[in-house]
Amino acid sequence: MTSVLSITDLHVSVGETPILQGVTLEISTGEIHALMGPNGSGKSTLAYALAGHPLYQITGGQATIDGDDLLEMDANQRARRGVFLAFQYPVTIPGVKVADFLRHAVSNVRNPERKDGEGLIPMREFRTLLREQMDELGLDPEFARRYLNDGFSGGEKKRMEILQLALLKPRFALLDETDSGLDSDAVKVVSEGLAKLTGPDTGVLIITHHERLLEFNQPHYTHVMLAGRIVETGDASLANDLHANGYATVRERHPDVAALESTLQDEQQTDTATDTATDTAVATES
Repeated sequence: MTSVLSITDLHVSVGETPILQGVTLEISTGEIHALMGPNGSGKSTLAYALAGHPLYQITGGQATIDGDDLLEMDANQRARRGVFLAFQYPVTIPGVKVADFLRHAVSNVRNPERKDGEGLIPMREFRTLLREQMDELGLDPEFARRYLNDGFSGGEKKRMEILQLALLKPRFALLDETDSGLDSDAVKVVSEGLAKLTGPDTGVLIITHHERLLEFNQPHYTHVMLAGRIVETGDASLANDLHANGYATVRERHPDVAALESTLQDEQQTDTATDTATDTAVATES
């Protein structure tokens, strides 16, 4: 059965600053969508808002998963409903082993109503499942005994995100610049790993500046975001065009949005300068 993540006229702010200015997007399981755009256009804001990050305030619009109001769910409920966010900068959790973290996460997805400490997936079954997925992704078994992201290289952190994706099998995977900070070899490994996991039961939104991650994950749809709104949608060829020509031609085709983008950047720079001056004054008085 096809599931649908539907986003309609979504507006999101961080503090007093509006970021998303009315985003409309629909993702069905089995589809790969690429979301591209320059820095500060709102790509990551969309992912964090959908995942339920408390700093991202919904000020208008709707988001539903199979007709149910996603925005009324807390982050934990959204994850249990099948929304997965792969972080651009994965969090380090010293003292928590990878295997323990993954066993609890898999148990929560399989049994959303379970209470903490109860109903964990049987250890033997979990070890078999974990070993199979690590072999598929070419990960050393020792990886599972390490603390979560503690001392991991950039590539290892991103492969950890893909391992979570493999085990949790979400309905909707939001990948926030998974290729960021990786060299070409690491991007190839992550991209190939992702390609093995996508299929008819998962809808994928790949947020990226580049087309490297799309080499093995050709999008059905490519979206371009400027100034907090999606201004163009096309197929995989649009991603190739952006890689070759940048966003200048997009701005030329959408002068009103480009003007808004410039205004927002000026306001952000003014706010930053004001905050810096205020901090300096306070420090001087102290």
